[in-house]
Amino acid sequence: MASDSVRHALSYPFEIPKRSYVVAGGRYEELPDSAPPLDVSGRRPMLALGSNQSPHQLIRKFKDRDLGPIPVVRGRLHDFDVVYSAHVSRYGAIPATLLPCPGTRVTLFVTWLDAAQEKHMHETEGHAYWFGRLDGITLTMEIGGELTSAFVYVGRRGALARNGAPVALAPVKAENRMWPAIGQWQVQALVRDRLAPGQPVNAFIQAAVDDPAVRLARAEALGTDSLAFEHPGFAAEAL
Repeated sequence: MASDSVRHALSYPFEIPKRSYVVAGGRYEELPDSAPPLDVSGRRPMLALGSNQSPHQLIRKFKDRDLGPIPVVRGRLHDFDVVYSAHVSRYGAIPATLLPCPGTRVTLFVTWLDAAQEKHMHETEGHAYWFGRLDGITLTMEIGGELTSAFVYVGRRGALARNGAPVALAPVKAENRMWPAIGQWQVQALVRDRLAPGQPVNAFIQAAVDDPAVRLARAEALGTDSLAFEHPGFAAEAL
């Protein structure tokens, strides 16, 4: 039987709503289709690729900090896809990163963060990601029109590769997807087959949950043939 920590890892990227929402006071409220444009003055748009799309994850991340409401708006990003990163999260999941993919339109969310919220978000992401501004994009928002620029975390170790190609996140929907898409259990099995053949998947995940050295060793191994994020409009910022 899987432990609670293994079940948590396997539930990544957690529950993703089908409409925009606002997180506030330890809960969230979905916004109706007729919702007017949100007041996002003083905030920067940050692409949510994996678990940061989930209100439950955002509530967990901000539960001990009273930093005010967070508008989270659904949209479609053109010519990109959300794929698995070549590293392991602190809770044992294989998380998400972004890659250019001409012709694909991936559905994701944008968290509109003020300075204090953004600082706290950086603290929750650790050192696994580069953070920066991504210009020259087409991001069609459910509320608020279109964006041509946003901020994003991209995996420092690149995207997980299988036979030289990235692997997309099946729970994150996309149109005209070019790469195979699988869920968290399948990607864990894929990585297990590469790094610890024959080990039960649950035990493989539990080892990563329990030991930072295991997570680091796996990331280093997966990084040997990973796919780097390359886009002319991306400029990294110091955290």
